[in-house]
Amino acid sequence: MNFDRNTVIGFVLLALLLFTYLFISTRNSHELEAKKQHFTDSVAQVQKHVQDSISRIPDTTLNQPVQPGELATRGAEALTVIENEVVKISFTNKGGQPKQVELKNYKSLNSKTPVVLNNTPFDKISYAITTNNGAAQVSDLYFMDPKVVKNADNSQTIIYQAPVPGKGTVTHQFTVHPNDYLIDWDVQLSGADKMLTQGNFNLIWQNEPSQHETDVVYERNQTTVCFYDEDGFDYMQTKSARTLEKPVQWVSSSQQFFNTALIAAKDKFTSGDVKFIKNANDTTAKVAEVTTTLQSKVPLGPNVSIPLRLYYGPNDYAILRKHKDQVPEMDKIVNLGRDMYAFVRPINKYIVMPVFGFFRSFIGSLGIAILLLTLFIRLFTSPLVYTSYLSGAKMKALRPEIEKLKEKYNNDQQQVGVEQMKLFREAGVNPLGGCLPALLQIPIFFALYSFFNSNIDLRGVGFLWADNLASYDAIVSWKTSILGMTHLSLFTITAVLTSFLISLYNMNMTPDQNNPALKYMPYIFPFILFFVFNRLPAALTWYYTVSNLITLILQFVIQNYIINHDKILAKIDENRKKPKSKSKWQERLEAMQAAQQQAQQQQKKK
Repeated sequence: MNFDRNTVIGFVLLALLLFTYLFISTRNSHELEAKKQHFTDSVAQVQKHVQDSISRIPDTTLNQPVQPGELATRGAEALTVIENEVVKISFTNKGGQPKQVELKNYKSLNSKTPVVLNNTPFDKISYAITTNNGAAQVSDLYFMDPKVVKNADNSQTIIYQAPVPGKGTVTHQFTVHPNDYLIDWDVQLSGADKMLTQGNFNLIWQNEPSQHETDVVYERNQTTVCFYDEDGFDYMQTKSARTLEKPVQWVSSSQQFFNTALIAAKDKFTSGDVKFIKNANDTTAKVAEVTTTLQSKVPLGPNVSIPLRLYYGPNDYAILRKHKDQVPEMDKIVNLGRDMYAFVRPINKYIVMPVFGFFRSFIGSLGIAILLLTLFIRLFTSPLVYTSYLSGAKMKALRPEIEKLKEKYNNDQQQVGVEQMKLFREAGVNPLGGCLPALLQIPIFFALYSFFNSNIDLRGVGFLWADNLASYDAIVSWKTSILGMTHLSLFTITAVLTSFLISLYNMNMTPDQNNPALKYMPYIFPFILFFVFNRLPAALTWYYTVSNLITLILQFVIQNYIINHDKILAKIDENRKKPKSKSKWQERLEAMQAAQQQAQQQQKKK
């Protein structure tokens, strides 16, 4: 690969796309912050008003037993635990819903305890019903002692009931299936025509994701709200609010590696809205606050059943894909490429994931599997890369003649450029060949960035000095931010150093550049990479290190043992003897260069 003008253009494109991607994924404008702060202040005021109202109620009133015929808005909270092979769910009689969900197969990396979802006071699901004393929220009701049933298929069902005097009965029935994170939830309303106004079922879902990774700031940045409506999959990452105007089948509050989802099992919700608060300056374990309201119409009648589902589990592509018939496109919660980078999703789905899975099937070390994946990718792209190396060898062979042109025209860059294009055409050299490796890195890098950043299998897995391939491998950390950094990643250092060595190697093979921007870009680019890579997963920087080492080895072997420079010179001389026909592009380029040269000469005469 030679660092001519086109090579640098390739690097600049890669850098621009990289920074654009990171900017889009991390931007947080003052306007959005203002909206978030306004919403936060409003919520705080409402909560304060509620607390003040409650504080004025005597404790004796709150602790009085519920009288016959009275709505059960007071009582003692009691938990019932149901578990299968992968989850341990604590259900509460207050609201008749899950209180917290422990994921048995995953540890919270910040505390080494099991990952627990849905475990803050903010987390709850509710909907309004009409009672004799006005409207009430189901989450405030104390349901009767539940009934637990073991089914023939080894699933377990827990049934909560809450009588609503003069109206009917609210029943929540949850079914936990074996070895599954998806829970069936059936809301049954006996007397629905009395409890729901005009058949309006208005669900309110509150979720507060908490920290489970070592870097809460990075985890917060990766947290999104995903949903599926009539237009297909969509998500929120930076917006503080979103109106769901079209029928919605599911909504998910998704962290980097875990998500909680509310799903309509039969009829979609007709509309809704989402409020998403993600304070980037928050240093606590709180990642975000998500408040989702969903509306649907139920048939007007005394008895209504509303089938729903809940998902508490990992963002594992295979697990989410398994439920594609029940929950369409839920696998897209795993970010394998979105928006302007959606073109890399097929690369991940049909190339990277199958190949990586194949290596994992017989390699115990994920670090070695990444190394083998890197070798496969380099082998896959080797024919195109070899062509670029051959172009670089031809450029090296023409280097003495280019130097003569500079001496002949006294370093007149305009004239040297015109004569250099003629020389390339005569010798049959493609000046664009050298930028091919840089261009190839663009889709590959973004595909692997998405893959390694969202692959839960890497989470908590160590390799060499890195104890977690899904996060950066800090060898030194400090508290005060220096240039936006609080740590130093060793794999980042190896990736940057190997990139710098590639730059040095190529500079020795390329004609000297008079343009300082082109001359020093190969040195500046690795320096830029350092600040970009320092917070990225160790898996990605390890891949980049291995890829760079392979590039250095290939360049040395191909240039010194495979490419015959004497044959290249002979081929160039042979090409010069052949009649040349100019393409229209070449004619336009030379005409433009000649016009610029003539304009410069006229300017000098003046």
